[in-house]
Amino acid sequence: MPSPAGNPQLRGIALIVCAFGMFALMDAIAKYLSRWYPVPGIVWMRYAVNLALLVAFLAARGELRLVRSARPAIQTLRGLLLGAATWLFFTSLQAMPLADMAAVFHVMPLLLAVLAVPMLGERLEPARLAATLAGLVGVLLIVRPGSAVFTPHALLPLAAALCIALYQILTRKLSGLEPPLTSLFFGTLVGTLMFLPALPLAWKTPQTAFHWGLLGALGLLGALGHFVLIRAFDHAPASVLAPFVYSQLVWAILLGLAVFGDFPDGWSLLGMAIIVGAGLYLFGRQRLAVRR
Repeated sequence: MPSPAGNPQLRGIALIVCAFGMFALMDAIAKYLSRWYPVPGIVWMRYAVNLALLVAFLAARGELRLVRSARPAIQTLRGLLLGAATWLFFTSLQAMPLADMAAVFHVMPLLLAVLAVPMLGERLEPARLAATLAGLVGVLLIVRPGSAVFTPHALLPLAAALCIALYQILTRKLSGLEPPLTSLFFGTLVGTLMFLPALPLAWKTPQTAFHWGLLGALGLLGALGHFVLIRAFDHAPASVLAPFVYSQLVWAILLGLAVFGDFPDGWSLLGMAIIVGAGLYLFGRQRLAVRR
């Protein structure tokens, strides 16, 4: 096979797998830190460090003009949805295995496909509806309402997925109208300001230098992950890269086993397979439609 260095699409695939590995590692760190620190404080630190790094990056490139937006209302709403999703996501990590939580969250592309019908004027095809229902069946197999496995925390990644689906809808509305770095800046700025009022009650000073380092790593991984993700789309089209979003599940399973000793049971693995299969089926149909 051609090497990633000589093939733009393979380079894009390698970059997106790397980006979602960073996001999975960020989630693992957040889960670890939530044993000692309130989640709103962890979320604030994740965005504050990310914001500082992004501003420094833009200043070094002489592109601070990108912090201005011609559509601040939409950008602010995007930031609020992203901040809410992060809080829901990190809160669910306190009680759920990393892989299970990531799998439930990955119904997001299916929710996005349904929401695009009323909000973007797209058609609701039977295949799209069937894929979404199959994905929800996969979620039910993972969380198993009524069983001893189920806790209210299991609903939080589903709510986070809904927030991110709405966030992606607004991002599509801004496509071609705002530079990606402007949208990235507003997401981190709003996330930082959103959790700032909670700090008097939610901030707890880290107990060790190691914990300080992990809190800083949250912001660093978030910034690097988004930067690498943007670069991936410079090398390959979305239709090629979209299926590799599910590489985050592989990272989550490996990190959950290595760091927390968690491994999904048979029902959870079946649910993950259904969610991934439904998502890949939907991506495949969209790619075929684009080719036609």
